[in-house]
Amino acid sequence: MSLLDVQDLTVSFRQDGQLIPAVKGVSFTVDKGETVALVGESGSGKSVTALSTVSLLGASAQVAGSVTYDGQQMIGAKEKLLRKVRGNDISFIFQEPMTSLNPLHTLEKQIRESLELHQGITGEEARGRIIELMERVGIRDAESRLDAYPHQLSGGQRQRIMIAMALANKPDILIADEPTTALDVTIQAQILDLLAELKREEGMGLLFITHDLGIVQRIADRVCVMKDGEIVETGPTAEIFANPQHDYTRKLLSARAVGEPDPVPENTETLVETDALRVWFPIQRGFFKKTVGHVKAVNEASISVRAGETLGIVGESGSGKTTLALAIMRLIESEGGIRFDGEDVNGWNTRQLRRRRADMQIVFQDPFGSLSPRMTCEQIIAEGLGVHGNPDGRPVRDLVAEVMREVELNPETMDRYPHEFSGGQRQRIAIARAMILRPKLVVLDEPTSALDMTVQVQIVDLLRRLQVKYGLAYLFISHDLNVVRAMSHRVLVMKQGDVIETGEAQALFDAPQTEYARTLLHAALDLTA
Repeated sequence: MSLLDVQDLTVSFRQDGQLIPAVKGVSFTVDKGETVALVGESGSGKSVTALSTVSLLGASAQVAGSVTYDGQQMIGAKEKLLRKVRGNDISFIFQEPMTSLNPLHTLEKQIRESLELHQGITGEEARGRIIELMERVGIRDAESRLDAYPHQLSGGQRQRIMIAMALANKPDILIADEPTTALDVTIQAQILDLLAELKREEGMGLLFITHDLGIVQRIADRVCVMKDGEIVETGPTAEIFANPQHDYTRKLLSARAVGEPDPVPENTETLVETDALRVWFPIQRGFFKKTVGHVKAVNEASISVRAGETLGIVGESGSGKTTLALAIMRLIESEGGIRFDGEDVNGWNTRQLRRRRADMQIVFQDPFGSLSPRMTCEQIIAEGLGVHGNPDGRPVRDLVAEVMREVELNPETMDRYPHEFSGGQRQRIAIARAMILRPKLVVLDEPTSALDMTVQVQIVDLLRRLQVKYGLAYLFISHDLNVVRAMSHRVLVMKQGDVIETGEAQALFDAPQTEYARTLLHAALDLTA
């Protein structure tokens, strides 16, 4: 008998008096010590399936079929049984730990809560167990971090705390829902190694949910490929990768950004350059806010970008990638030289800076967070024209329709709101908002990391086409080195605020000169091997 047995699971949600199907007749099992991966794009039903295992869906959900854990039926089970199983026998790790951890409670309090609730462990015994768990998941100096709050930890450390909480009661099954998507490649590799090690030592069953097939190949024993709420293909991982039977599986396996950007002519002029650019944030203490030190976000960065060229900026979280880009755009204060289009940026007054803002645009990682939910697609895209003026003099709606066609959006949808678009469509809206001003420089800050692999490929192709058409310079910030390789002419590697290596993209990927760059590249290759 399997530890977790899901048979003919069907889930629908009541909306506006109608039942909308989300999961349709899904069946799979998870055995002790086995890793099963649920793979598919956003909206395929992966997370809904996982949440159904312990009845964590809302009141609007109608669930049918069978879900048994250790022989016990979970669908329709009494609340007492569900409370015993949740977090104790079946534990969850979610994608973004900052939304799962309580920002007002210390790490010790949050882990202690699980121990007290499920095992009745209190006092010094609980404290010792908490330190043991934190050390087990790789938190250094665990005892000194007990009083820390989630915001004082890096993304990788927060995810480790989530794993510690999930393991606190030694569950039989661990459900990991996109646990590495928002992490740097080196941290991804560490978290995956940790999960594999814990699974071996604890004998857990692991249900791993992801849209990244590279991760699946590394960690899973069996794969279930989901599309539109159904499992369209299932089998041993090696067999699925070697001989996929379903067209959708083949599409997912082939969805990876490839190729390289068109070369930049040698006589192209430099658009942006910095000379010993430095961004230090003061650390102030005491009543009089005395400066006692500095957070050295960027140290003596000297870079150059030509028109029509992409400079990829890579490095782990906190390395200074985004800070460098924001300083170049004069969105934060900095020291050192910055020249844009032949002019000294530091010499611009407020009026000059506002006038040149149209030439420097930015596209962020999360389009849903950067698009106003109260504005229509047309209003969002046209917003910059209201600030910087409409030099063409054509009707705004015509300009919006034109740029929407350029980014492959249907102009007939311009009266819709952001929530009515998919993630990939929202990112296209964000790109259109930047492109309608015909900028010379675009900062792309993790523009593909929140997207499915097939959508990533589409966005990379779109950005390369727009670059050729308009001679755009890109600062491309990402932790996905496969996308960086497909997008960049040159690559700059940052670590703790320092530029430690820069060079032609192909040369740097083929033969990195520094140990840190080699570590980054090896981690990325391990995840996609």
